Amino acid sequence: MGSTHILERKMMLKRRIPSLVELCIQKAIDNVRYLGDVGETDIHLLKDVLPHCTVDQLMHIEKSSEGRDLSPVTDNLWKKFYEKQFGAKNASLVIERMKQNKVSFKWIQLYEAKLEDWDEAQKKSVDRLKQLYEKEVVSSGSCNNFSNLKGNLMKKSKMEYLNSHEARVHADMRKNALQRSRSAPHIMKPSGFPRKDSASSSFTKPFQRK
Repeated sequence: MGSTHILERKMMLKRRIPSLVELCIQKAIDNVRYLGDVGETDIHLLKDVLPHCTVDQLMHIEKSSEGRDLSPVTDNLWKKFYEKQFGAKNASLVIERMKQNKVSFKWIQLYEAKLEDWDEAQKKSVDRLKQLYEKEVVSSGSCNNFSNLKGNLMKKSKMEYLNSHEARVHADMRKNALQRSRSAPHIMKPSGFPRKDSASSSFTKPFQRK
């Protein structure tokens, strides 16, 4: 009896009760999407909380915390976001260029600059395709040719879909469903309802005039 009590006490001691600070940190992590200006919060607390942020959440905290340099905590986080968004190869290239030019930038600055360049490149690509399309429409010379061009584009898109993996998966699903419906056993009608022939005979008798 005594040994059992001692064992239970040891188990209770191993289950350490979390401190008030740990409870606060966990609460902040659970509600990280609501964080904004972190003010003068201790760095060691931010190191536990901010790694749980998404890109948008971390950017919001950075912009909201005016006058506070969070780079001691967030710089490595922004480097990871940079590598995830633009690739580790691009990140290594940036590091190499900074070494060559003997300059240093925060990773949030590098992330924003790269994101702006990427958006601009995407916009230019869309504009170029739009110009090529408009040029093709103008050179077609008539509304009928424009319709033919549009029809050819639609036909090309349809063919690309039919040749895609997704289309093949959908076709297999329809085929399997059809096979299951054909092989399903015939369901007998409940005996409580009148048979079709008896029911029809009672309603299809010709009206006899007296």
